[in-house]
Amino acid sequence: MKVLVVHGPNLNLLGRREPDTYGQQTLEEINQMIATEAAQADIEVKFVQSNIEGEMVDAIQQAAQWADAIIINPAAYTHTSVALRDVLAAVDIPAIEVHLSNIYAREEFRHHSFTAAACQGQISGFGAWGYVLALWAARHIVEGESGE
Repeated sequence: MKVLVVHGPNLNLLGRREPDTYGQQTLEEINQMIATEAAQADIEVKFVQSNIEGEMVDAIQQAAQWADAIIINPAAYTHTSVALRDVLAAVDIPAIEVHLSNIYAREEFRHHSFTAAACQGQISGFGAWGYVLALWAARHIVEGESGE
């Protein structure tokens, strides 16, 4: 199984950016955590981080050629990007949206996600563990296990 993990804008600043909201871990540490869990489950992961919406769109389009699932933290683009929503719908790859913080417990403008409707589900508020939860959910989706 192959999974693309897409990190959106400003996530490259994790560890020093608002640690009370986003935690102390760096993006490199989070990616290592994901990679370790993925290796134990025989899942290949590729990581992309971009502050540029179009680069994220390009990465998702390219994933259509090789990925079985996508885990995406669109960050601020969650609340603004029709382009990311459209590409997630277009590639027909199961996607899971992840947020480190609970976006529904924060400012009202963060309560709406354009991208969630094009995803199988959304995980928010569990810090870096949300990515691991998404990895396991992706495996169950790809293997056809509904969990119901």
